[in-house]
Amino acid sequence: MPNWGYSITEELDPEKTVKASAREVRVSHKHAREVCKTIKGMMLTQAKQYLRDVIAKKRAVPYTRFRKKAGHRHGLVKACAGRYPVKTSKIVLKLLESAESNSEYKGLDTERLRIIHASAYPGIKVKRFMRRAQGRATPKFQTVCHIELALEEKPEARGEV
Repeated sequence: MPNWGYSITEELDPEKTVKASAREVRVSHKHAREVCKTIKGMMLTQAKQYLRDVIAKKRAVPYTRFRKKAGHRHGLVKACAGRYPVKTSKIVLKLLESAESNSEYKGLDTERLRIIHASAYPGIKVKRFMRRAQGRATPKFQTVCHIELALEEKPEARGEV
């Protein structure tokens, strides 16, 4: 079994941050990259609601890099090309809920959590072959994906009592 690490390099305060990762998930790494880019910087509750809207196909995820043949979607601000990656959104939502439970275990306030790191990158290739006529075979490869999240508790506003 490999010993997985995180790609985040800056020093994090372990008392104020939580991490969660999903390894070798069978989703498209291209869709996962766009979803992670979209939710990075959001508050936890805002990101969870956004992903629920994507699953319900109410809001689209803007595609910036992998947008060839992607249609225009209503309501996008920074990019006009977008899609509804339902399978990827379900995995990332499950990962956000895992990070939320990690923060509750640490005693952090889940209402003040902000996503400071969200990344997705391709993993190994699952190699298979489809049998064809006359003894031939066609390769059928599938690339798995690694998704990482890191959340940090935002400090309280000074004006609050």
